Amino acid sequence: MALTRDFKDTVQARAAKDAKFRKALLTESVECFLTGDMETGKTILRDYINATIGFEQLASVTSKSPKSLMRMFSHDGNPRADNIFSILSILQKEEGVQLHVRAS
Repeated sequence: MALTRDFKDTVQARAAKDAKFRKALLTESVECFLTGDMETGKTILRDYINATIGFEQLASVTSKSPKSLMRMFSHDGNPRADNIFSILSILQKEEGVQLHVRAS
């Protein structure tokens, strides 16, 4: 299901002013990846990137094309683990957070 423009604008507006919301998006994406829900993880991470750093700036940091990054996190995208972890590392630095995994 495609997101409406209003929803995307709402996410971007909230992310722009709410650091807790941005951190929650990033955390939820990683939790989805860790539980094997790649589709949701990619979708949330794509929304996070769009609402924060943007694909153009991420491309300049990763030396990948913006289109390649957008495809990676599209519905049909199949990003490699090294790409996901590299991007997550960059996003954590940009956001000023450090995510950790705890066994329970």
